[in-house]
Amino acid sequence: MFKRIDHLEFIPSDFEKSIAFYTGVLGFTLKERIKVATPPLEEIAYLKLGDTVLELMRVTDAACATNEPWTIGYRMMALEVEDMDRAIEYLAEQGVAITWGPVNLGNSKRAEIHDIDGLSIELRQW
Repeated sequence: MFKRIDHLEFIPSDFEKSIAFYTGVLGFTLKERIKVATPPLEEIAYLKLGDTVLELMRVTDAACATNEPWTIGYRMMALEVEDMDRAIEYLAEQGVAITWGPVNLGNSKRAEIHDIDGLSIELRQW
């Protein structure tokens, strides 16, 4: 049912410097960069290294943010699922509630759950 970690999301304190570090120092390539008009989210950059993808998110006043989920640092891990409906049904049987979604994003479906410590995990069906 669960296939792999799809991507990791980070909100850096400096979006441009983070892109430069991951691409220039660690060898990631810039896969895609998208402007987003969903405040406080402004822009997303997808960086790829082999089969690993990091999603860097530029948000308004990230350095000053104090409310989750728009703070600097780890945001959530994403797990790719084969079938969103089956995954949600399975998780419900295990007592795991969907905390957001699912939503249809055109070429994918997205939902969120929390682990036992309250950390967010995205579920993505491509």
